[in-house]
Amino acid sequence: MITHLLFDHDGVLVETEHWYFEATREALARLGVIMTFDDYKQHLVDGKSSWTAASSKGVTTTELDAARAWRDDRYQYYLQREDIDIPGVDAVLRELSQSFQMAVITTSKRQDYELIHRNRTLLDNMAFVLCREDYNQAKPHAEPYEAGLERFGIEPDNALVIEDSQRGLAAAVAAGIGTIKVHNEFVAHQRADADYSIQSLQELPDLLKQINQDPDDA
Repeated sequence: MITHLLFDHDGVLVETEHWYFEATREALARLGVIMTFDDYKQHLVDGKSSWTAASSKGVTTTELDAARAWRDDRYQYYLQREDIDIPGVDAVLRELSQSFQMAVITTSKRQDYELIHRNRTLLDNMAFVLCREDYNQAKPHAEPYEAGLERFGIEPDNALVIEDSQRGLAAAVAAGIGTIKVHNEFVAHQRADADYSIQSLQELPDLLKQINQDPDDA
């Protein structure tokens, strides 16, 4: 029986990933490095740093640190000014809160997460949020989702993870938790298997009803 839901954040509950790419692209351009969207997508797949090209051009560690800080500020600028809401998510979460306990497990930094939700009530029904500072090893390592299970005091069989990316799904699988992949055009190029797939979060309530009616399928 599924009683708990563990949600990824960026790309699942809010649409922030394009703006993180844009901030990174601009920061690298200031160092004389051109990074295309195809480059960035490949970095997401292979886990390589977007800053490797800058290092190979002789950019110093001090300059890289300054560029990353500039990127972080630029990203926060976008978070405060761009439309990052995904239509229908708020209503879906309110509906699900009547039947499930829920939490967010994200690789976002807490300051970014808090900035996004400063004037939003989107996640009022979440029991807790684990941000990047709350665990040692990031996705695709199992630790973030294992920490979520431990915080709830539940076994993997009682939960499902809702993710959009290859790395996030791999983390859930490593933690022994079933997965639901939500389509996100930004990471659609990534090939990642999941137990279930949906085109949008609005399909999630009906899918969960089906899963809990036939627990052997979960």
